[in-house]
Amino acid sequence: MLINLTELFTLEGKEKTYTLDIEMKTYHGPYGDYEIADAKPVVLRIMNLGGKKLELEGKVELTLLIPCDRCLEPVPNELSFDVIRMVDLSETRDESEEDLEEQPYVIGYCLDVDQLVCDELILNLPMKVLCSEDCKGICNRCGTNLNHETCDCDVRSLDPRMAVIQDIFKQFKEV
Repeated sequence: MLINLTELFTLEGKEKTYTLDIEMKTYHGPYGDYEIADAKPVVLRIMNLGGKKLELEGKVELTLLIPCDRCLEPVPNELSFDVIRMVDLSETRDESEEDLEEQPYVIGYCLDVDQLVCDELILNLPMKVLCSEDCKGICNRCGTNLNHETCDCDVRSLDPRMAVIQDIFKQFKEV
């Protein structure tokens, strides 16, 4: 959703509050794509500070389906965070081109709310996601989800320093 910011430049101190729905259905993050299961409308207050400087304040509440770090089952994560940003549109052309890389949510005199939410999500994603504290994960040999079923894989952990001796035993079994 794009917001045209030119209407706020008419008067210093002018303030407007927007209530916008998040249009994206999937968050494309650095660690994968996560489905947005539920999203409340974003309430965004934009205030003109003068000199083409704007202050953005908002509240974002959404639910992402993120895979469990152990078993890869999707886990709903409710995220709620505040957005506080300063936007300076008065810079020269060279300076603004450099800032566009830092502020991809500003396109000319328009604000891309979905991109702003994406930038904030990167900072607010949980470090570790588990479906439960006692999640057993998946078998590292066959890939079976150990929370739902068991597998018959050999789970003995062998000391890698003993691999040479194990090879000798395998040779004797073949004879």
